[in-house]
Amino acid sequence: MKKIIILAGFLLSFYGPAFSQTQPARLTMPEAIKYALANNESIKKALLDEKSAEYRIKETKGSGLPQVSGNGTLTMNPALATQLLPGELAGQPGTTIPVQFGTKYVAQGGLELQQMIFRKSFFVGLEAANTTRELYNLRTQMSQEDIMYNVSSAYLQVLQTKQQFNTLDANFNRLSQLEKMLDLQYKNDVATKVQVNRVTVNKINLENQRNTLTAALEQQKNALKFFMGMPITQELEIADSVVVLNTPIPTTDNAAALIASRLEFKVLNTQKNLYKLNVQNIKSGYFPSLNAFGNYAYNAQRNQFNFLDANQPWFNAVSIGVRLSVPIFDGFQRRNQIRQAQVEVDKIDQDISLLSRQTEMALSNAITQMQTSLSAIQAQERNVALAQEVYRNTNELYKEGLSPLTEVLDTEVSLREAQTNLNNERLKYQLAQLTYLQAKGELATLTK
Repeated sequence: MKKIIILAGFLLSFYGPAFSQTQPARLTMPEAIKYALANNESIKKALLDEKSAEYRIKETKGSGLPQVSGNGTLTMNPALATQLLPGELAGQPGTTIPVQFGTKYVAQGGLELQQMIFRKSFFVGLEAANTTRELYNLRTQMSQEDIMYNVSSAYLQVLQTKQQFNTLDANFNRLSQLEKMLDLQYKNDVATKVQVNRVTVNKINLENQRNTLTAALEQQKNALKFFMGMPITQELEIADSVVVLNTPIPTTDNAAALIASRLEFKVLNTQKNLYKLNVQNIKSGYFPSLNAFGNYAYNAQRNQFNFLDANQPWFNAVSIGVRLSVPIFDGFQRRNQIRQAQVEVDKIDQDISLLSRQTEMALSNAITQMQTSLSAIQAQERNVALAQEVYRNTNELYKEGLSPLTEVLDTEVSLREAQTNLNNERLKYQLAQLTYLQAKGELATLTK
C-alpha cells in the first residue's frame, strides 16, 4: 500500500509539473499510460479508499482497547421529595412522620472504565477490516488496469487518425499535381474547363474530409487527455509514429486457467470472503460477551451552593466488576439475518460463474478478431499495392492521352479507400490485441 502511494507520488512529481500548458507535451504510449497512472482521478480515489481501509482497521482495533469516559452532574432540588416513615421510629407509634431526604444541591463527577475481555464479533470484525483493505487494494489495481486500457485505446485511435491525415495529404498532393497539369493544358487548349473543375471538386472534397478529420482528432485527443487526467487546455502531441503490439495469436486459451489470475476474479473472491465474515459476525451474536468495568465517583451534597468551599466535605465511591451478557432468545431475528447474509454469498457465486463465461467469450472474440483483422490487413496491403499500381499506370496512360480523366479520378478514389480500409483494419487488430491482453490480465506489459 505504502509502496503504491510512494510510486504514485513520484510519478506525479515527475510527470505532473513536467509540462506547461503553453508547451505541447509529446508522449509515447507507455509515457501516456504512466502519466495516467499518476494523475487519473479514479486511481487517486482508489488510493484514498485504501487509506480509509487502514483507518478502519485502526478503528476496529481501538474497540478492543480500554474505553475511558468522564461524567459529571449538577442537580438542584427546589422541592425535595417527602416520604412517610412509621412513627415507631420516633417514639410515636400509630402515626406516620413525613421526612425529606437529600439536599438542595448535589454535585457529582467521576470516571468510568470498560475493558472488553471477550466478544466474538470483535475478532470477526478485525478479520473483516483486513479483508476490506485487501479488497480496496485489488480495486486500485482494477482502476489502474481500466485506465491502461482506456488510455491505450484512445492513443491508438489518435494515432490511426494521424495516419489517415497522411493518406489524405498524399492524395491531395496527387490531385494538386494533376490540377496543375490540367490547368497548364487548359491554357494551351488541350484540356477543358470541365476537366479542371472536376479535379478541383475532388480537391475541395478532400479539404472537407480533412476538416472533419481535424475535428475528430481534437475530440480524440480530448478523450485521451481525459483518461490521462491531463488538463484539457494542455497541448498534447503523439510522439509515436506507429505502435506495434506484438501479441502472438493463440490457437486457443484455457479460460478456466486464466480466470484465477484476473483481478475481477480476485475481487469477487475477496467480496465473497467479506460476505462470509458477515455471516460469522451475525452468528457471533449467539456467543456470550464478557466485559470488565470500573467506576470512580466523587460527590458532594449541599443546601447552599458552596461546592468550592474547601472546608466542606466531598465523598468518594469506587466500584469494579465484570459484566456477563448471555443472549437467550431474540425472536428468530438473528437466524433470518444469517439467511439473508448467506444469500449474498450465493449471489457472488453466480457473479463468479458469469465472469468465467464472460472471460471465455472475451478471449474467443478477441482471438477471432485478431485472426480476422490480420487476414484483412494482409489483404488490404495487397489491395493498396495494387491500387497504387493501377493509379500510377492510369496516370501515365492519361499523360499519354490513352486514358480519360475520369479513370484517373476513379483510381485515385479507389486508392484512397484502400488506404483508409487498411488503416481501419490495423486499428481493429490493435484494439483486439488490447482486449486480449485485458482478458489475460497482462495490460501492465504496455508500460514497458
